[in-house]
Amino acid sequence: MAKKLGVSQPTVTRRRARMEKAGLFEYTAIPDFSKLSIEIMAISFSKWTSEAFVEGLPKKRLDEQVKRFLSTHPNVIFSATGGSGLKGMNSVSISVHKDFADYYNWVKEIKILWGKNIAEFDSYVLSLESNNVSRYITFKYLPDYIKKEDASHNTNTKKDNRNSSMNFVRK
Repeated sequence: MAKKLGVSQPTVTRRRARMEKAGLFEYTAIPDFSKLSIEIMAISFSKWTSEAFVEGLPKKRLDEQVKRFLSTHPNVIFSATGGSGLKGMNSVSISVHKDFADYYNWVKEIKILWGKNIAEFDSYVLSLESNNVSRYITFKYLPDYIKKEDASHNTNTKKDNRNSSMNFVRK
């Protein structure tokens, strides 16, 4: 990581320790799903109805029910609400499944449990056994992105400062 960021190893260690102490990240192993006999990855989008929040399911209670559902479904590796886009969808989850039948049963369970609260549900389903995967889930390239964004931010800040100085001088 030090090489990628162009800093010394002690600097990386200090920064990592600060970020760990601040709770900015946790360590997670990212397995090769195909070696674990996991064939399917699904990125699912849903649009919760407004009735989900009106008909006796206050947001706090709904959140508790969703958390309870997720606690019994460890195949859901990411879940979030409150986003926007994709025709008004406001929830996304990423899940992995042993096979298509496992995925089908998961969707069926969601429809049984949450059907009246979900106006729309759709998934992008991908076979992890195909040769069509261009990049598997990894954080390997994240340092490159951070370094690029930091450099871009520093360049923009310098430009902004120069522009501010110019504006100040012109006045």
